[in-house]
Amino acid sequence: MTVKRKESVLVFSAHSDDFVIGAGGTIAQYAKEGRKVTAIVFSYGEQSHPWLQEAIVQKMRAKETLEASMLLGCETIFFDLREFHFQEDYRMKKVEKDLLAIINKERPTKIFTHSHEDPHPDHHAVHEITRSLLERMKYKPEVYIYSVWNPVSFKTLYPTLYVNISRHFGLKLKAMKTFRSQRIHVAYPFFLLLLRAVISGIKIRTTFAEKFFRIR
Repeated sequence: MTVKRKESVLVFSAHSDDFVIGAGGTIAQYAKEGRKVTAIVFSYGEQSHPWLQEAIVQKMRAKETLEASMLLGCETIFFDLREFHFQEDYRMKKVEKDLLAIINKERPTKIFTHSHEDPHPDHHAVHEITRSLLERMKYKPEVYIYSVWNPVSFKTLYPTLYVNISRHFGLKLKAMKTFRSQRIHVAYPFFLLLLRAVISGIKIRTTFAEKFFRIR
């Protein structure tokens, strides 16, 4: 008897909370549908608490991330890249080899990554890393970009994917709340999450939705 392989989806996330902000509802929806979703977190984000030892911050942020992942129904893989030094560490630690191994093993139908319009340098670096991976992949999944700190898109002319997250928007907010260490330092504005979800929902005539652009 042949066991059917689960459809796999990868979500690239520069920092521990980005995958929840940009695609949390979609992750929960896909997991509910029986797809295997894996979040690839490039950095623990130690600079959020520079007065603490790195090991302490890593442990704290990893715990928060895994709690959020459990709520959404996805797995998480961490890479220890330094904030604002992604490209340097990516080459030095030979992360490309590890990522290609994950992609070849999982054979994802979709990869979600950061938008090229996001002003955060680490988010932009992950986008560029994704672009370079595309040139080296033997396996060719669909690739989508999501927004974090770019509230609107000015230059994107790619096809749009809307995912109905009406049943999971509350779960996304609950997952956001697991990042207790971030509430003071880089608390993400709730109104922006709500506004995006409502506007995207209007596009497909539902209450809440997440929007992505397909770049391949």
